[in-house]
Amino acid sequence: MEIGRTIVNSGWLVGIDLGGTKTEVILIDQQGGGRFDNREHFRKRVPTPQGDYHATLQTIHSLILEAESQAGASGLSVGIGIPGSVSGITGRIKNGNSTWLNGQPMQDDLRTLLQRPVTLSNDANCLALSEATDGAGKDYDVVFAAILGTGCGSGISVNGRVLSGPNGVAGEWGHNPLAWTAQEELEERPCFCGRNGCNETFLSGTGLSLTHKLLTSKALPAKDIVGNANQGDRAAADSLNHYLEHLARGFGAVINLLDPDIIVLGGGMSNVEQIYQELPWRLPEHVFGGECGTPIVRAAHGDSSGVRGAAWLSKA
Repeated sequence: MEIGRTIVNSGWLVGIDLGGTKTEVILIDQQGGGRFDNREHFRKRVPTPQGDYHATLQTIHSLILEAESQAGASGLSVGIGIPGSVSGITGRIKNGNSTWLNGQPMQDDLRTLLQRPVTLSNDANCLALSEATDGAGKDYDVVFAAILGTGCGSGISVNGRVLSGPNGVAGEWGHNPLAWTAQEELEERPCFCGRNGCNETFLSGTGLSLTHKLLTSKALPAKDIVGNANQGDRAAADSLNHYLEHLARGFGAVINLLDPDIIVLGGGMSNVEQIYQELPWRLPEHVFGGECGTPIVRAAHGDSSGVRGAAWLSKA
């Protein structure tokens, strides 16, 4: 059905991935109608306005209008992945490491600005939904997806649907303390959430940098630490070894609680090959019963997976 330039049930899916440093839009063409019959028609990435809530809304608005221009349609439903979650009590954003979003009625503001349905979900939930729909987890019932980037978060998909929970915090694995870690070691790692020793402070790229600094007194970005380790630098290799042990503890706790069918990784640290080589033999030590066959794989859609998941939200 067509009304002017507005197309209803057109098969277009629009997703936005709102990150701390970049905002991305995707337009997926689902004209074929099948669950896996979809093509990326348009994608664009721009810087996120730092610390400016209203400029962030306008950036999202502009990207959506540009995507709709590519589709020759308007009024399309939109899904948005955010670094935080929407409170079921207040309707406002909470738990965002892009702190200028916290406390804002973002979903209502976007619905008013865009004059259409808008669905918001945590960015890691979007990763889980993307990979469960047509990615690395498409053949599995329970998918645990973790973003290991500047921060650390996770999402859970069960039978192709995001698990959010009544408090909107299902999958907030990044803000649990790292399992089997001494209190003094936890206290060395303050987190933006106000606590100490969260998984995020160990398992993100920032966490690896902090590990290296605590061990060597030298500050290096995670990418350089991994590169140096691969070139035979003993100090960097030691820091990476600590990181892999921390990651095994973190995922061991997840398996003991949820026992997902698969763990899918996104974010910059998901490109570290040692994760896939070493975690299979490191994990059993931390899993109840001493055995573990959980596949740990890289996201099939790479750093575009989150924005694809946001597009799938718009269909839900």
